[in-house]
Amino acid sequence: MTDASVDPVTAVTPDQVGEALARLRDTTPLVQSLTNIVVAQWTANVLLAAGAAPAMVDNPHEADAFARVAGGVLVNTGTPYDDTTAGMRAAVTGAQAAGTPWVLDPVAAGGLAWRTEVAVSLMDVHPPAIVRGNASEIAGLLGGLGGRGVDSADSPEQVLDRARELATSRGTVVAVSGAVDHLTDGERLVRVHNGDPVMTKVTGVGCALGALMAGFAAGCDDALLAATSATALLTVAAERAARASRGPGSFAVGLLDELSLVTPDELAGALVLS
Repeated sequence: MTDASVDPVTAVTPDQVGEALARLRDTTPLVQSLTNIVVAQWTANVLLAAGAAPAMVDNPHEADAFARVAGGVLVNTGTPYDDTTAGMRAAVTGAQAAGTPWVLDPVAAGGLAWRTEVAVSLMDVHPPAIVRGNASEIAGLLGGLGGRGVDSADSPEQVLDRARELATSRGTVVAVSGAVDHLTDGERLVRVHNGDPVMTKVTGVGCALGALMAGFAAGCDDALLAATSATALLTVAAERAARASRGPGSFAVGLLDELSLVTPDELAGALVLS
């Protein structure tokens, strides 16, 4: 499929994104976050600032039951251990049983064999609503070599065909983060042109994006709209925070502020899609 066969104007609109944000804040979805030890507190704060409710339940004894009552589930493979990996499998099983949308963030997939196998095996248990990663991580799920740790060696444009392949084969939405974010369900394609380079200077910004996607997916039947809305909120808030910051430290604080302050109308007005 070529880009010309997709109508990006009708895939997702800024007004739909604004409505999705309003819905998230009205419903305060409970987001179960099985994430890495580096970003757990940051992820919880991002969810709170956006209007969702975080729950960091990642142990194998409780993860299944909690996934059945959560609005959305994030599984992030940034620092996998045997116990937390068992918790991930339990959460995906619970999400499948309850129809809870879950999001996979396959950190460093392709570059490290065990975590790549874990990510693929979780998709085998039950397809995620959304897979979010950088270009090398997305390619890594399909046998690519991965990037340099969490840093991508590829651009979203370079792996777009592979992203579509993954979306089609797994029945999921694939969100490829980069200077321009590319999101596809295998048929439709949305590009989000917002954001700021300083986002790459704060640990956990990308990981928190996966949690936001789970939050938006809790109240949205269209996973492409959910993934786009989360990306839009984070990147527009980042632009606003970057304008008022002096560097990564003040940017991180400002990002939390802007995630809570941006209105649905402001989000729709600032969003640049193609």
